[in-house]
Amino acid sequence: MTRILLLFALFCSSFVFAQDTFSEKDAQQLIDTFFEGFHEGDTLKMKSVMAPDMVMQTAFTDKDGTNKITSGSASDFIMAIAKRPADQKWDEKLLGYKTNIDGNLAHVWTPYEFRFNGQFSHCGANAFTLAKTDNGWKIIHIIDSRRKDDCN
Repeated sequence: MTRILLLFALFCSSFVFAQDTFSEKDAQQLIDTFFEGFHEGDTLKMKSVMAPDMVMQTAFTDKDGTNKITSGSASDFIMAIAKRPADQKWDEKLLGYKTNIDGNLAHVWTPYEFRFNGQFSHCGANAFTLAKTDNGWKIIHIIDSRRKDDCN
């Protein structure tokens, strides 16, 4: 009986320690869940992987050639998804994932192409910062670039 309890304890402890590791695959799944919600219009799914105070920014060059960085609120973004008209299709196709992880911090880089109702709109890259919180791993920051040229 003692051996059985010892084996059970070892099994449980290895399971607990295994849960502490966060892999590139885990990071990719977090990003995929975010975009599944984005494409489906499922804001609850999106919020399940977002930190409540997630920061959103965009880096771009305006029509006059001025480099800009804008900040937006995650709650406004979620509201835009929730209120998106049914006849609009927003399709952001991720072209890859580059992931770095260190302890409770991860960074995921995803080049993308964005189409609006099937028509090419722009391309760029998303940079996601993920962090381990008391509620699991969450997206704490997203910054994306946007451009219409040099999208190959």
